[in-house]
Amino acid sequence: MKEKFKYKIGNHSVKIYNTDCFTGMRKYVQPGSVDVVVTSPPYNIGKKYNSYDDNIDRGEYLDWLAEIGKQIKICLKNDGSFFLNIGSKPSDLWIPFEVAGRMRELFALQNTIHWIKSIAIEKADVGDYPGISEDAAVGHYQPVNSRRFLNNCQEYIFHFTKTGKVEIDRLAIGVPYQDKSNIARWKKGDGDVRCRGNTWFIPYKTIRDRDSERPHPASFPSKLAEMCIRLQGLEKTKIVLDPFNGIGNTGRACLNLGLDFIGFEIDGGYFAESVRCFEDAAKLDSLQPTAYSLFSSEKQEAK
Repeated sequence: MKEKFKYKIGNHSVKIYNTDCFTGMRKYVQPGSVDVVVTSPPYNIGKKYNSYDDNIDRGEYLDWLAEIGKQIKICLKNDGSFFLNIGSKPSDLWIPFEVAGRMRELFALQNTIHWIKSIAIEKADVGDYPGISEDAAVGHYQPVNSRRFLNNCQEYIFHFTKTGKVEIDRLAIGVPYQDKSNIARWKKGDGDVRCRGNTWFIPYKTIRDRDSERPHPASFPSKLAEMCIRLQGLEKTKIVLDPFNGIGNTGRACLNLGLDFIGFEIDGGYFAESVRCFEDAAKLDSLQPTAYSLFSSEKQEAK
């Protein structure tokens, strides 16, 4: 099985490694070299991964993520951003907060973003708001059959930085003003765009067959990674890292944005799928690689 994948387009490269992220970050990532980390670790809620046990002792799980957080901090620039997507299940809602609590020992929590996967908007609640003519229920969620719990339609994205003082590009993911009279009221406004805020509606793409179109039990949309990167600021971002590469959606966002990407994935099946996704993305975008190589041994990479 191939253990490494490198894809280069112009001056930008995608590198993914079939290894655990702790080993990979220490071996392949220079300290203080990463501008943005966007990742989603296992949530420890019993998801059925190919080879990873997603139901280990909670203390062991938190200790494991804390050690990975320490290594991320070493890799991250002083003005870099670490976006951590973490969710839960209706019967165990503490996980995101427990993870954030452990990361508090290492990072400042600069923003908390709510990734909204599905939302219902009633016409009666918005009155004559432009663009909404009737009740709307949009997005996708995993329904639960329960007399105690609500369907879980959102997850958290914790935006960590080393200092809590990192400047971001809020308008890079801004939205147009609905009431155009507000443009003149905001002295710091920049044309017809305002800060989106910390609620991001990003639905999953509708699919027909999960096994072939989304062969990972907990992947996030590539758009989520792209919005995180844009929020950090494209002009100051060169290298993006995803320690839990999965099927490569953060890397695909980097491919779209023209940024260098480094990813680590311990599972051989998901690694192979991410390689296929990168190849398909390049074909879809009619990109012609200037250099392309697959490596099957660590000795080759060392050269």
